[in-house]
Amino acid sequence: MTAALRCFVVAMTFVIASGARAQAEPSSDDWTRIRTVIAAQRDALVGGDGARAFTYAAPGIQRYFGDVETFMRMVRQSYAALTDARYVEFLDGAVVGGDVVQPLRLVMNDGTVWVALYGMQRQGDGSWRIASCVIAPSTVRSA
Repeated sequence: MTAALRCFVVAMTFVIASGARAQAEPSSDDWTRIRTVIAAQRDALVGGDGARAFTYAAPGIQRYFGDVETFMRMVRQSYAALTDARYVEFLDGAVVGGDVVQPLRLVMNDGTVWVALYGMQRQGDGSWRIASCVIAPSTVRSA
């Protein structure tokens, strides 16, 4: 099992523990909405708007961190690649074991490449929120 897959399994364990249920295959419109949510949260993080970034997190994540300050401290400590990347690109999303996963390629200034694996959760109103995110190194290197 690769390191990225191992990290993803750990993150999905958290999603399952938070009450997420297996989800149907998203439509093409759903994939667009999922990418819009992720891009909007990243824009908020890059812009330093923690309150807005926190709104894109699923309710279980919001309950776990409790407030914007705690959430942002975790982002700064563990997810700097999201804000530091010089280039980002959405990869093809998938449903893995009933979990909706949207990968995001992150290219850093030094050419290293990371992949953020977002576990997405459909809300009761049909909207999508971020239920997990794991960042793992990629075997790809940028020029």
